[in-house]
Amino acid sequence: MIKNGLVLSMVSDSPDILKADIYIEGDKISKIGPNIPLEGVEKVIEAAGKVVMPGLVNCHNHAAMALLRGYSDDLRLMDWLSQKIWPAEDKMNGQDIYCGTMLAAAEMIKSGTTTFADMYAFMNRVAEAVQDSGMRASLCQGLTFLDERGQKRIEYTYRLFENWHGRAGGRITAMIGPHAPYTVPPDKMKLVVDLAIELNAAVHIHLAETSEEVDQIFKKYGKSPTKYLADLGLFDSCRVLLAHAVHLTGDDISIIKNIQGGVSHNPVSNMKLGCGVAPVVELRKAGITVGLGTDGAGSASTLDMFQEIKTAAWMQKNRFFDPTALTAYDVLRMATAEGAKVLGLDSEIGTLEAGKKADIIIIDIQKPHLYPHNDLCSLLAYSASGSDVETAIINGKIVMENRVLLSINEKEVLKKSGECARKMIEAYRDYH
Repeated sequence: MIKNGLVLSMVSDSPDILKADIYIEGDKISKIGPNIPLEGVEKVIEAAGKVVMPGLVNCHNHAAMALLRGYSDDLRLMDWLSQKIWPAEDKMNGQDIYCGTMLAAAEMIKSGTTTFADMYAFMNRVAEAVQDSGMRASLCQGLTFLDERGQKRIEYTYRLFENWHGRAGGRITAMIGPHAPYTVPPDKMKLVVDLAIELNAAVHIHLAETSEEVDQIFKKYGKSPTKYLADLGLFDSCRVLLAHAVHLTGDDISIIKNIQGGVSHNPVSNMKLGCGVAPVVELRKAGITVGLGTDGAGSASTLDMFQEIKTAAWMQKNRFFDPTALTAYDVLRMATAEGAKVLGLDSEIGTLEAGKKADIIIIDIQKPHLYPHNDLCSLLAYSASGSDVETAIINGKIVMENRVLLSINEKEVLKKSGECARKMIEAYRDYH
């Protein structure tokens, strides 16, 4: 039982904060309301004066890239990828991926994220890390077709579905992960669409992250990346998670207006790589669901979703010279309920309601930078940080209490991830 918390359920279109208890049975929320009897309760968490809200949903990540945090900064995206990231990633093995994902999981839990969507390599090891850390995740093998290993990546995708979809107590779901229009030629994209239909699976893909990508696709195919995907049938019968979607025209937005799924807006990574500002306001006005993501820590440097929340709001306010363009509650919904909807998990998570999975965070607001409590949503969106998250519960299990990780040995994770990063970067440098 969580007692006496200030419950921000994220259910309605406007803030609704209630002083209430939350009774958790098994992996689900059983009751929400004032003064729920303690009969039969095995553990009580006192949350008086604290905010209780849904766990944050990170809609786009490359978790194991936590090993590459600070490794290659201040480069343009295409240079960053081709000169530094892809060569370093070629030196990664399964153990590196596991250690990097555990490091990311520790950071995410400690900053309030309970669910993330991931695209990377060695996804069986990512899945193991998800299972061991207690997190919830939607996973996909990154599919590129710029070398001879494309078919092997398809085979890996099949194994991911066979071995992990629905596993870890239902915490793991699988998706299909074509990397981007510029790494997946038309015949292979059609193969991806067929695969998605065969497996009844959602598709997670980068889209229009940079102006260079748009120019490259226009030069090669005479159309925008969005139109390129539409003409290959991606939006006709597939649920789609579009990562970034920075450089979209009005025509592009019209094309994806009725898509199943939505967009992951990743403002910190986009700003740091100088990619531009996504048309979040226009997407939302068109009825397209927009969630928030961090991208990998190799680009964003942080997996703290509270940084994404405030940055997303500030970018749109500044873009339109209008402080009402995106409100505090808007971005909090994007980080919770809307993110869950983008991932197709909104029937299970994203809001605090009886019958939904118990993915919950408790935030300590008894701190100088969170006083006075004039408007709790404004405090959470603009003043709070991940370090203010005190307790995290995923699937009904406490994974962090009083800032102590219970599902992860934090010291061991830091030690092993540091060793993996050093070996990987030394191997890259020796090779070059």
